[in-house]
Amino acid sequence: MNKTGILDQITGGSKGEGILFHPILMHFAARYNHTTYGRFASDYRVLVESNIRCLEDFGIDVVGLISDPYRETSAFGADVHFPEDGVPQCRQAIVKSIEDARLLKNPDIYKAERTLDRIEGAKEYRKRIGHSVPVIGWIEGPLAETCDLSGVNDTLLNLIMEPDLVKILIDKTTVTAREFAKAQVEAGCNIIGMGDAICSQISDDQYREYVKEKHREIVDYIHSLGAAVKIHICGDITHLLPDLKDVKPDILDLDWMVDMDDAFDILGDEIIRCGNLDPVRIIEQQSTEYLAVKVRELCSKEKDNRFILSGGCEITVDTPAENLHVMRKISAQNE
Repeated sequence: MNKTGILDQITGGSKGEGILFHPILMHFAARYNHTTYGRFASDYRVLVESNIRCLEDFGIDVVGLISDPYRETSAFGADVHFPEDGVPQCRQAIVKSIEDARLLKNPDIYKAERTLDRIEGAKEYRKRIGHSVPVIGWIEGPLAETCDLSGVNDTLLNLIMEPDLVKILIDKTTVTAREFAKAQVEAGCNIIGMGDAICSQISDDQYREYVKEKHREIVDYIHSLGAAVKIHICGDITHLLPDLKDVKPDILDLDWMVDMDDAFDILGDEIIRCGNLDPVRIIEQQSTEYLAVKVRELCSKEKDNRFILSGGCEITVDTPAENLHVMRKISAQNE
């Protein structure tokens, strides 16, 4: 299936079929499947089983391979720890100097345990669900992976103090992002998600100087493979929207701080917007009645199938299951 066919599939292909529902599920999916986040993130079979259970129980329209930000980081050689019921942790940054950056070698993503695990997850989905449901693979964006390798604080300082170090790492992480994306497409993914959350914390000038062309390179490359691209940047990215429009992802996740109408005015109808209810204050903490009102408000404005209903970010582990049922029911009725 080519990219156009994929996008037709995930948006329903025509009006009048409701709004697609694709919440980001990680820790929630693990607990819902009576397992731990540690097992979810370290064993593709547990991840796939957990997401398929959510697919069946909540009527989710797309499944994914997202788990944590340290797949590539581990492949590069970092020590990643798996708490039983918490987010995986990178114990120590492995790039502390420009010399470390120069000496860093790109990993073989088929030999590294954690990248291979995600590739096997894509294959497992296809065995279990065939091609009836789109599968979203996942890669770290180049700046996010740079932070994973050298630390968030140090990376943000280095954007100003030692930009050459950052550029070396961004070049190398872009190479691995492309290779990892290709492997997941070949394993069965129709869409590749790219998470680069740290970009919400930099200026538009810094984005253009360090990241934009790398994002464009990765997006163009994934398109050349026949797959679609979803970019995920947590936080307020209003200042980056004009540049992200130039990058031309097929889907752009928008957090709750971003005004959806303003985003449409900037992005137009070429990019599908995904979001953007507050996952904590609205989806987790509010009653089903209040949540239903907010879902209807959001969906009532979105009848052109260039919108996917989701939280602004990951569905939290303590979200009541009935709240996801409410979101699914209302989105399916929005015709």
